[in-house]
Amino acid sequence: MSSPLFGALPALAADQWPERVALTFRGATLTFGELEERVDLAARGLLALGLRPGDKVGLLITNRPEFVIAIFAALRVGCVAVPLNTRYRENDLAYVLARADCRALITVDQSGPVDYLAIVAAILPELSSQPPLLSGGFPHLQQVIVIGARSLPGTLAWPQLMALGDGVDRATMRRRQDAVSPGDLALVIFTSGTTGHPKGVMHDHSNLRCIAERNALWRLAPGEVTVNYLPMFHLYSLSEIVVSSLLGGVTQIVLETFDAEAVLDLVESERVNIVHGFDTHYADLLRAQARRPRDLASLRFGTFPSGMDSTIPVCLETQSRLCPTVTGIGSSETWSWIATCPIEAPEDERCRLSGRPLPGVEIRMVDPATGTDVPEGTPGEMLFRGYTVMKGYFADPEATAAALDADGWYHSGDQGIMYANGCFRFTGRYKEMLKVGGENVSAQGVEFELKQLVPAIEQVAVVPLRDERLSEVPVAYVVMPEPRALGEDEIIAACRGKIASFKIPRHVFFVDELPQTPSGKVQRYILKARAEDDVGRKLNRGTC
Repeated sequence: MSSPLFGALPALAADQWPERVALTFRGATLTFGELEERVDLAARGLLALGLRPGDKVGLLITNRPEFVIAIFAALRVGCVAVPLNTRYRENDLAYVLARADCRALITVDQSGPVDYLAIVAAILPELSSQPPLLSGGFPHLQQVIVIGARSLPGTLAWPQLMALGDGVDRATMRRRQDAVSPGDLALVIFTSGTTGHPKGVMHDHSNLRCIAERNALWRLAPGEVTVNYLPMFHLYSLSEIVVSSLLGGVTQIVLETFDAEAVLDLVESERVNIVHGFDTHYADLLRAQARRPRDLASLRFGTFPSGMDSTIPVCLETQSRLCPTVTGIGSSETWSWIATCPIEAPEDERCRLSGRPLPGVEIRMVDPATGTDVPEGTPGEMLFRGYTVMKGYFADPEATAAALDADGWYHSGDQGIMYANGCFRFTGRYKEMLKVGGENVSAQGVEFELKQLVPAIEQVAVVPLRDERLSEVPVAYVVMPEPRALGEDEIIAACRGKIASFKIPRHVFFVDELPQTPSGKVQRYILKARAEDDVGRKLNRGTC
């Protein structure tokens, strides 16, 4: 790779494969050459707006070519890209925009039923006036750019940004691009907020190295085809599909949302070679294939972060019914897929483990209470160190100091096991572990077993409740279809004799939905906080 900078990737791809299709979206295509032309024009448009190196550019953009164009344009001119979760609504968006000090926001006007322009207008009433935008709540924000048919008086339409780019000469663009350094801040990725407000994770350009190494390990070849239905604002999609495809000359078929039937139809008709996703995606794909079989012979492999008890059955079934998969692990703080395996690895390694660290990435397992290393085969907290690890949390030195120690180790709060063969396995989050009478109990493990024992359960979250004798006991919050065929007693009875007694929930509460972050992760801390009150009310009533 001739350049370690994200912003250079579209030009490098265009030099190698100018006529090859880079993106398809709603039947339209962009070659790598055409994509580079649009990135360059958008980048010059950002210069025309006066954006400076280091300025934050928020991207509230659903899966579409403009996301790819906008993020590489911002990175090319030395700005910091801030991908924003498209499930954010008014409060979420206001918090993150203010937290990140965004100087510009690029948003779509609407996607499906979601009116993003109305959401932006609700937190920025100043948009009813003409530019420049002056907002008391967001003093850094100076420009809102809108992709789509609608706009507001205080915004700039996407075609206007591109037109502005025509007025900036390429020599000016080149000087600005040449001033960007590999160690410059490139991305602020916000965490999901499962334990409170999201935090902005800072990364520079160095993670291009690990993406290139994975491409080589997985033998990505120019001309291969992948389908991208994972949200582009997530690091999984951004790293393993958007950036990886530009590095490897791979065509992306971009979908706005995941639909298993549509994905399998595309695999058959477009001869897709690579798919990506979590166990929930693969479970849906397996069901869709069982309902209506397609020719999936073109699929070479999929990426599937497996290794947890809840993922292994789906992963094993995927091998025989869809395609081989490679395992892996990553996070916002460590970067995506900083451990993985080759396609040739044994099936058990690809399905039951979480991979091996990539070169330059160190992993330790330590006792979370003492910080001392634990023996191989013994659960411990996973610590990560290396060039992929975040530079810290943006504007949050206290959270940074709590997560990164003086020796550069990132304390993940995740439990894992290291094995003698160099592989390791992620087994759950320590913050989601219960200590029941001296026994470590994985909340996710109990959830998996409950769904196996009671198939009618649609969703379940297990949280700890303080207990004088046992320290903690499990409490389950369950979503089931109405009318409920089973009650609390029946669910608890289904566990007896099937799982260890200390893992059986002491109380089961039925809820219409589980509290979730904008990215769909369960906010266990909310349920944990309410468990004591719920149990108190139940005991006072003398009934569930």
